[in-house]
Amino acid sequence: MSMTIWRLEWLRLTRTRRLLALLAVYLFFGFTSPALARYMSELLERFGSGVQIVAPTPTAIDGFVTFTSNANQIGLLVFALVVSSAVAVDAQREMAVFLRTRVGSYRDLLVPKWSVAVAAGVAAYLAGVVACWYGTAILLGSVDALGVVVGAACGALFLAFVGAVAAAVGARLHSAVTTAVTTLAIVLGLGLVGTFRTVGDWLPSSLLGALTTLASGGELIPFAKAAVVTVAATIGLLLLAVRTGARREL
Repeated sequence: MSMTIWRLEWLRLTRTRRLLALLAVYLFFGFTSPALARYMSELLERFGSGVQIVAPTPTAIDGFVTFTSNANQIGLLVFALVVSSAVAVDAQREMAVFLRTRVGSYRDLLVPKWSVAVAAGVAAYLAGVVACWYGTAILLGSVDALGVVVGAACGALFLAFVGAVAAAVGARLHSAVTTAVTTLAIVLGLGLVGTFRTVGDWLPSSLLGALTTLASGGELIPFAKAAVVTVAATIGLLLLAVRTGARREL
């Protein structure tokens, strides 16, 4: 039955077009962000009713800045909805009863759901990064290649953390939408707390800036601290989700 759950999650992800939605969002911003960064001043002048716009000359990193801004907002919203629909196991009572009575433990049910949803989100995000990198190289110039790779890995780690937050929340709530909203509220709250320098460098939310910082040649050490905390928090949240879900009665 374990392998059946993995296949079931993959089919649910593809046949409901959730995977397509993730790819569409991240690839759209990946391809358009370098172009927007390159031609933004011309677009503003063209549609600005004759008003002359004075803007600084775009640099290579501007494409990644635009992509990161959109990916961390709209992309994260879509991902939260997709992963919450997967890990909110008890959102549909009939399906929950069917699955729970055929799986040995809640862990065997949650792990495939979380893994497939997170893998889909990470794959879509990385595809967007590659698209942005390609467009940036053509329109704006070169960036630090190693920094892009490490920064993208940090972004992928953050998505795994968001998925773990959703899993822990979904183990307590009955609604996938409520799980997604609560997950986003927690992530936003971390972002607000992260504005305080004393703790900000240690929080998972600081990984959101890794791609632009490292692609422009920034230091890795500040993000290494956050990465360690994020890995530990992700594991802890998944264990909490398993424990909570196992004790929950339908």
